[in-house]
Amino acid sequence: MSLNWKEIDLILSELDLAGYQIQKAVQSAYDVIALRLHGKGQSKTLLIVLSPGACRLHETFRAVPKNDKPLRFAEFLNSRITNGWIEEAVQLGDNRIVRIMVRLGLHRFALYIRLWSNAANFIVTDEEGTVLDAMRRLPKKGETTGGHYAPLMAASDAVEKPKREYEVREFAAEIPAELSFNEKIDAFYAEHGGQVSLEALREQARKRYEGQIGRLGASLEKLRAKEADFAAADQLKQYGDIILANLGMIKPNDAWLEADDFYAGGRIRIPLDPKKTAAAQAEYYYEQYRKAKNGLADIQDEIKAGEAELAELEKTLQRLLEETNPLNLLKLLKTGGVKAAPTLAQDRKRPGLSFRRKDWLIIVGRDAAENDALLRRHVKGNDLWLHARDYPGSYVFIKQRSGKTVPLDILLDAGNLAIFYSKGRNNGEGDLFYTTVKYLRRARDAPRGTVLPTHEKNLHVKVEEKRLRELEICRIEK
Repeated sequence: MSLNWKEIDLILSELDLAGYQIQKAVQSAYDVIALRLHGKGQSKTLLIVLSPGACRLHETFRAVPKNDKPLRFAEFLNSRITNGWIEEAVQLGDNRIVRIMVRLGLHRFALYIRLWSNAANFIVTDEEGTVLDAMRRLPKKGETTGGHYAPLMAASDAVEKPKREYEVREFAAEIPAELSFNEKIDAFYAEHGGQVSLEALREQARKRYEGQIGRLGASLEKLRAKEADFAAADQLKQYGDIILANLGMIKPNDAWLEADDFYAGGRIRIPLDPKKTAAAQAEYYYEQYRKAKNGLADIQDEIKAGEAELAELEKTLQRLLEETNPLNLLKLLKTGGVKAAPTLAQDRKRPGLSFRRKDWLIIVGRDAAENDALLRRHVKGNDLWLHARDYPGSYVFIKQRSGKTVPLDILLDAGNLAIFYSKGRNNGEGDLFYTTVKYLRRARDAPRGTVLPTHEKNLHVKVEEKRLRELEICRIEK
């Protein structure tokens, strides 16, 4: 339950923040900020929480945990308002928007804290209302660096709801009546707030992972159905054998061969192509048998990988649901449950060669089997694919990084590897094409791993010995 406007007024009146100096900002989670204050002969910690269903601002009397690494908004606050003096702290009408004015030397800053459950934010502006930064950057609302924030207009944009009468809440008997309202709120959320946010985060985990588990399960069912179809491949070979054993019985333009089935006993009727000779008809069935066997192996590999991924997803979800610390659960959700980044063990399982260069991962498949395995299980649609033009050779992939464009230097690294691990290596240079994995289409009836690219771009690369030596140093040992 978030604070109502009457409770916010009462909290601010008890805090009496004017005259306090901001000494430090601590961000323990994406939506939790604590301001350490000192003034009037005492120190305070102002806690600001923007979690849905638990939006609040109050003094806390408990230790605020630090994040493993400094978070962006706290770093911004510490660079701009640390050592600034609070001139006023007021709620703007009954809109649950708190404005804290801070003076630092000749500069004045406005800290707007919007305590709306589904649209909470912490925005810092200069005196003219130009946004310097925001905890949640919302460009469409102008709540990002360089935008303009007008809190009264933002309040008028809120969805109109029937007017409700609000009162300062009463607390259970276990919270002593003689405490200040700040102390009561702090005690209440210390006991109940974590559980509220914990359940919300668990529900978020369920939605995310149960959806993935359901989609993967459906894909596995389709693959198993294909596996059952390919499992009948042996009958195609038997057809070829029976045709070869009965070549003399097949006349030109025959559409069927009826003969003894020396595998299962009895008689069998085998469809024929009237345009093919008897020997060509047998070879056709053998070819279909070979394709089916190869396809069966590929599908069984996909099923095995899919089952392993499904087990990992189920294990991850179970771990998330068992987590009892909301901050830890939030961190796990942001990093993908149990895998924040590829581990050394995962690198070792990946086929081919892997290079980590300036936080970018470059992967090289050294033969058709590795190329195919990488395409099937280790790269995604927005990863970049490179291949030497006019020469057989390796597939080289650059793994995508969220919100990042591949730098030219990394593209040249991958291009050098693509030329070096191709039949055109001795030329010392060569043309290559590149595109994202989502624009690759598997070639039908072609050797394993063969793809047809679209939307490809061209690049001419000269092999640089110095660059290759540097890449060798960045190679991940297996």
